[in-house]
Amino acid sequence: MTTTVDGLSTQQLCYRADPQANTIAWLVWHLSRIQDDHLAAAFGTEQVWITDGWLDRFALPFEPAAHGYGHTTEDVSAVRAGADLLADYHDATHAQTVRLLTGISDADLDRIVDERWDPPVILGVRLVSVIGDDLQHVGQAAFIRGLLERSNN
Repeated sequence: MTTTVDGLSTQQLCYRADPQANTIAWLVWHLSRIQDDHLAAAFGTEQVWITDGWLDRFALPFEPAAHGYGHTTEDVSAVRAGADLLADYHDATHAQTVRLLTGISDADLDRIVDERWDPPVILGVRLVSVIGDDLQHVGQAAFIRGLLERSNN
C-alpha cells in the first residue's frame, strides 16, 4: 500500500479524474476500513479504527462505524488525509489481520460469521470478499496514481 500513496501530497491523494470519481485517499481509507470492519466482526474483536484511535486521527465527518459503502461524492471529498496517515492506518489494519488469521484451521473457514445473508456468510467467503474488494480498490488507486504521474499533477 505504501507504494500507492508514497510521495503524494494531500492534494494529489484527493485528485479526482472527474467530478464523480473516487480519490486515492478515499479508496485507501475505504479498503482499510472494510478489512478492519469485516475481519473484526468475523473474529468478534474490536476494530483498530476505534481501539487504536484512528477515528480521532482522521477526524472525518462520519459516524464511527462508517466504512464507505453508500458514500456520496461529497463523502468521498471529505476524506482528506496525508500519505503517512493512510499508510499507517492500513499497516495497523494489516497487522491486526495477520494476528487474527494466524493459526486458523481449514475447519474455521466454514464457521458462519454473518447471518444477515441467505445463505449465511462463512469465514472463507468473507475472507475472499475482503481480498477481492481490497485488490479492486488498490488497483483503482494505483491507476489514479498513474494518471497523476503522466499528467504532472
